[in-house]
Amino acid sequence: MNIPVDFAWLEATMLVAVRVTAFIFIAPPFSYGAIPPRVKAMLAIGISLSMSAALAPGYVPLDTGRFLGALVLQLVTGALLGFLVMVCFSAVQAAGGLIDVFGGFQLAQAFDPYSQINGAQFTRLFHMTALALLFTSGGYQLIVAGLARSFEAVPVDGGLDLVDPARVLTFAVSQMVLAAVQIAGPLVLVLFLADLGLGLVTRVAPALNAFAMGFPVKILLTLVLAGVVYVGLPGIVDALTADALRLLQGVLP
Repeated sequence: MNIPVDFAWLEATMLVAVRVTAFIFIAPPFSYGAIPPRVKAMLAIGISLSMSAALAPGYVPLDTGRFLGALVLQLVTGALLGFLVMVCFSAVQAAGGLIDVFGGFQLAQAFDPYSQINGAQFTRLFHMTALALLFTSGGYQLIVAGLARSFEAVPVDGGLDLVDPARVLTFAVSQMVLAAVQIAGPLVLVLFLADLGLGLVTRVAPALNAFAMGFPVKILLTLVLAGVVYVGLPGIVDALTADALRLLQGVLP
């Protein structure tokens, strides 16, 4: 029995699957540890099969050496694109970390094995909220669409310019720090002014022991102002999704 095999389609699908799998296991929201690796692999295979249908017709089979090199290149490309998305959405987690530090919640930090982060209450709360908003708002579809567009700029058998990715990585990290400060900046400023006011009260009237009553005051301020920031998270996640798409486009020639 003769079973015809389209080797061009098979090679193209394998190359697409390597890039998509590396991206899925690194980029949020797909990289969340509570999602079983088997589900991630099935998702990567499904996306790869759907994308390979458009890429296989123009694909020319490679020899063994070039094919192995292309596999490594697709792994690096997928990991790079996934890392850019992860850095972009780390701004929400970093903002939660700033709130924990200045609000006095950092002493209650714990390690979350699912998200692989070590933080206190607001760090984990903001991280989980950002992941939930990505799924409920359909932001993950935009991220997958950006991944699909990457195959137009960097074909499965093409090369990758290492200058632009380095520049985009530097820009992404700087923007992540800036976004975290912008998100948590007003709250951090209020908490700093509260500490400054308590210090002045202690200098004026040492018998009041202002720092003893400062803990509940700071906790109250943190909860009230963090609630305001939390209400604005949907808009923040929407803006970060747009930034992630721009980063996916910026890393490509």
